[in-house]
Amino acid sequence: MIKRGLIAVAGLGLATALGACAGQGPSADPVSVVRVPHGPFTVYVLNQSSGTVTPISTATNKAGTPINVGHSPCSMAISPDGRELYVTNQMAGTVTPISTRTNRAGQPIKVGFMASMIKFTPDGKTAYVGTANTVVPFNTATGAVGKAIRVAPRGFMGAISDMAITPNGKTVYVATWETSVIPISTRTGQAGKPIHTSRNMMVTGENLIRITPDGKTVYATWGNVVVPIDTATNMPGRPISVRQALSNLAITPDGKTVYVLLNSSGLTAISTATEHVRKQIDVGKDPTDIAMTPDGKTVFVDAYGSNIVTPITTATDTPGTPTAVGKQPMGIAITPDGKTLYVANRWSGTVMVIDTRTKVVDKTIKVGRGAVDVLVTP
Repeated sequence: MIKRGLIAVAGLGLATALGACAGQGPSADPVSVVRVPHGPFTVYVLNQSSGTVTPISTATNKAGTPINVGHSPCSMAISPDGRELYVTNQMAGTVTPISTRTNRAGQPIKVGFMASMIKFTPDGKTAYVGTANTVVPFNTATGAVGKAIRVAPRGFMGAISDMAITPNGKTVYVATWETSVIPISTRTGQAGKPIHTSRNMMVTGENLIRITPDGKTVYATWGNVVVPIDTATNMPGRPISVRQALSNLAITPDGKTVYVLLNSSGLTAISTATEHVRKQIDVGKDPTDIAMTPDGKTVFVDAYGSNIVTPITTATDTPGTPTAVGKQPMGIAITPDGKTLYVANRWSGTVMVIDTRTKVVDKTIKVGRGAVDVLVTP
């Protein structure tokens, strides 16, 4: 999901108006669940205004000592093996590694101005960071930075809006604000021919990328359309219109459904087999983030403007009773065992702990100013 700044622009949707800081989003890189993990886990909360990350143990649901990560943290990601948390810092152009065992920050890795999102190859050996107009790889074992891969012209700041890596680790797909997707070979480090997905340069909504768990299809969004791309040929398919600007999306673990968040108040589902757009589901004003239980049976959506989280049963697309949460919920995450949902509230600087079975808030945890994102160790 896009974790953007703090000043809204008249006429734009919430996610578009909130700045230029791209977060990780739900299921950005597909993960196959082969076992049911058992906790305790560690929850990490990005406090954008405080310049810190707060660790929370799920065993106690108590906040640990905040970890300083600089004055302009943008997004965070956990390595596939769960041993490291990485935090990007836009203005400093760095990535800060944090050991999930000690919760201590290491030496920042210099990658380039406007460092935003970070993605890992499935083996965890290489991370790719989106900067102002390049994608920069680095070795996660040594921190050695590789050659920057340009995906937009020089001087084009904030060109990258999202990235995703195929399950086989061979290709990084990069969404740019120029209505195109750039494929990058992880073997050669070379950018391929742009895949144009829209002719309309005046679009609103988020430019996002998600890949099906089998790696066969990329779903890219622009404005109010979702475009499927065949990863074997890199050819775009017919655009699927959802009639409203998009703010987020997620794919179910079985790859059969793409859930799309709409900027105003809705959630809709697309069948990947038929490309049929199902009915719109009301989830509150300005939905921002979406999380899915590991079994794919329930989707949770938070609404920034309504201060609620709504559960949806995926078998029937039926919404349940919304749960009231803190003011301005931004990020949500579910523990790997599927039992607990954590909700970061930007205005109050808190995290709310919700039982996914009862949908009841068990606890509110004070973290830091501008809590905008939350992740859980695998």
